[in-house]
Amino acid sequence: MYTLGEFIIENRDRFSYSTEALLRLFSSIKLASKAIHKEVNKAGLTEKIIGSSGVTNVQGENQQKLDDFAHKAFIESFKSRNVVCGIASEESKDFIVIKGKQEKNFKNQYIVLIDPLDGSSNIDVNVSIGTIFSVYMRKSPIQMNLTIEDFLQKGNQQILAGYIIYGSSTILVYSTGNGVHGFTLDPSVGTFYLSHFNLRFPKTEKIYSINEGNSDKFPNGIREFIRYCQEEKDNRPYTARYIGSLVGDFHRNMIQGGIYIYPKTASSPEGKLRLLYECNPIAFLAEQAGGKASDGKKRILDIKPTKLHQRTPFACGPTGMVSKLEEFMGYCE
Repeated sequence: MYTLGEFIIENRDRFSYSTEALLRLFSSIKLASKAIHKEVNKAGLTEKIIGSSGVTNVQGENQQKLDDFAHKAFIESFKSRNVVCGIASEESKDFIVIKGKQEKNFKNQYIVLIDPLDGSSNIDVNVSIGTIFSVYMRKSPIQMNLTIEDFLQKGNQQILAGYIIYGSSTILVYSTGNGVHGFTLDPSVGTFYLSHFNLRFPKTEKIYSINEGNSDKFPNGIREFIRYCQEEKDNRPYTARYIGSLVGDFHRNMIQGGIYIYPKTASSPEGKLRLLYECNPIAFLAEQAGGKASDGKKRILDIKPTKLHQRTPFACGPTGMVSKLEEFMGYCE
């Protein structure tokens, strides 16, 4: 059984950048994720970690106590590993600059964008939640101050993306552009072991995931696609499965075969999900798993961001299902 560190070293020739940097990045991610795992698994025993913090975050949403805990855990963990020069978090209005120790000749040149806790409102009812992360190389010269352009990069510039799902087990899934691999935490020893090698969307398409309670607000193309999914023809109808956590729904659909959709609505004309923190990293993983990610018309990874907290409509899953959704969007718009 490979540990995460052993797997990285064994496959170091598949990562075009510093192996040392990659190990440092994952050291930060593992440390914070294990702290969150610990808190999640005792959430029912203490009031200190569940419920609202009483603060409205930059997204205009009611921040949960665990949101704040996860945000601080990741920021402090990245600060301590001397590898990241800047972080943008869904829970922070502006990007965060990290001054490195500059040990020896090591230079901090990596940018992290992170949703510290996806689906945190589910924690009170013991439903799967997760962390989504994305890593880029900085664009500005190493001797210069970071600028907003270091963070507003297209998704196709990602060098690492992944998520951690905190459910019946805690699983870390990532890609550096050479396939998607999953590692399950053994809490008895605090180690992530390889459990899902080279994840791919299965050829059988059988699930669609969307909040149909909002269907009256969906574009016509989305409503027509839902009717297509429910039609008794060929290998349909598909099964409706929706958790309400992007990480949870995507993880299930990548393993079992299905599409996840969060379209624009009348009340959210730009969509609800964040391009940089949620859609880009999940789109990167979807493509590496043989799938596709789209805003309904164009490839997610080709969108040029214009602001940190930009939103977008989002669909990802097997290539055939996403392409079919795009067809309906083209017919009906």
